Amino acid sequence: MLSLRLTSFTHLLSPPSSAAIARRSPLILRRRHHIRQRPLAASFSAQSATAETQDRVNNSKNRVPERVITPRSQDFNAWYLDVIANAELADYGPVRGTMVIRPYGYAIWEAIQEYLNVKFKETGHSNMYFPQFIPYSFIEKEASHVEGFSPELAVVTIGGGKELEEKLVVRPTSETIVNHMFTQWIHSYRDLPLMINQWANVTRWEMRTKPFVRTLEFLWQEGHTAHATPEEAENEAIQMIDIYTRFAYEQAAIPVITGRKSKVETFAGACKTYTIEAMMGDKKALQAGTSHNLGQNFARAFGTQFTDENGVREHVWQTSWAISTRFVGGIIMTHGDDAGLMLPPKLAPIQVVIVPIWKKDDEKAAVLNAALTVKDVLQKSGIKVKLDDSDQRTPGWKFNFWEMKGVPLRIEIGPRDVASGSVVISRRDIPGKQGKVFGISMEPSNLEAYVKDKLDEIQSSLLERAIAFRDRFFPSMLFLVCDSYI
Repeated sequence: MLSLRLTSFTHLLSPPSSAAIARRSPLILRRRHHIRQRPLAASFSAQSATAETQDRVNNSKNRVPERVITPRSQDFNAWYLDVIANAELADYGPVRGTMVIRPYGYAIWEAIQEYLNVKFKETGHSNMYFPQFIPYSFIEKEASHVEGFSPELAVVTIGGGKELEEKLVVRPTSETIVNHMFTQWIHSYRDLPLMINQWANVTRWEMRTKPFVRTLEFLWQEGHTAHATPEEAENEAIQMIDIYTRFAYEQAAIPVITGRKSKVETFAGACKTYTIEAMMGDKKALQAGTSHNLGQNFARAFGTQFTDENGVREHVWQTSWAISTRFVGGIIMTHGDDAGLMLPPKLAPIQVVIVPIWKKDDEKAAVLNAALTVKDVLQKSGIKVKLDDSDQRTPGWKFNFWEMKGVPLRIEIGPRDVASGSVVISRRDIPGKQGKVFGISMEPSNLEAYVKDKLDEIQSSLLERAIAFRDRFFPSMLFLVCDSYI
């Protein structure tokens, strides 16, 4: 078992509410690793029904199940895999342990990138890219680094049909190659701080895999910085874990606990590792992001030095920090329910889906025209909206399909709605009749304000729900034993 020391850093965190801050607390996690895997289910959650007015209120009637999602309470792991398959987030690649991220899943990752890119640039970091292949000798230069990563390395020994003079490692992380280049770019204190980030893929030869949570190859961002003093490096490491914390609370609606790793769990080659840990729906902890103070370990191994203002040669002080596609898995496991995904509006690829409803051919044109008008109004206001005007599926099937995809709001428009100049709006986070509101005016300013208000309510509701769940099982000042996805 591995132990993780999590300390409360009130000064690091600025999540949306003071109440949320008050709920975070110190703790120790002792972890047992139990990650089961089964093939992604071929089942699909979608069902058909009739619609319009009262039929839309009781949408569960007359549904014909086509594919099924395993209930969360019955088998959480099976539920998780069913959701990934049925919501078309990812599929298994032909090489064991790899996954193909499908467009809907990748769109969630793009939303994560969009937010973090802005924050990185606001704090003075620039994007760049380093090669995927790293000389094996680089990995060997930092003793604890090679010891920590050796079991996970993918090594290339043949290229162009010939045996290579030196083995190449397929990037497991980039501290070594970054230092090799920093040594060539940093000469004087005037070159510091040097702060870069790259969006890249990483390969780690995992024996037990789980889509998004742990795969042979995954996507991430990794930041690397070099500084003139240890204080600057420490401040940088704390600043970046703070950015991750804000992202978790404000965008993903996940109430992470922030702290410092124990020595045994500190990143290989680092002096300190700060982490954000989240509780999933099965009460397991998920390491969702890390920030490392590397001290001068890599700088000494690679000779990364600068001349200070007094003309003295010194080794730089460094940090590295990363968040990966694992966060997509965290969103699924934090917010999802038996119906499928439940996405926080700020990260949802589609925030509103419009489902037009007609029974007679002479009703179709008016309903579609109204639906197109509503779509145009919402798109112009910056809302991500989808009009599902296909006639191959019934409205009831569409309701269930988009619920399973986790779309926060659904707008229904039928002939009676067109006649009254109104729409019906349903919330994904409140199932059934309780989450459905009739008679919302189609008038552009009214509709836009209402939809934006409801999206904000859903974002807040998901965070509050996740905080309540976490605090039920993760009370203040408690030392406990729990399983982990680390």
